[in-house]
Amino acid sequence: MADLEVCIGAGVCVLTAPDVFDQDSADGTVRVLVEQVPAGEERVVREAVDLCPSAALSIAEDEAE
Repeated sequence: MADLEVCIGAGVCVLTAPDVFDQDSADGTVRVLVEQVPAGEERVVREAVDLCPSAALSIAEDEAE
């Protein structure tokens, strides 16, 4: 999940997991490209979430716990 109100457009997520994240061309905020994390991408997506400087990203299953 991405909180666009918190995103600062740093782009770390796109650099870390480009198959899952992109940036809006107008304001640079994160865009999540998939509804489900593709098999084999879990580690890099979790890394992108952990590296996000504004903590705008989260993993839905983590929030359910």
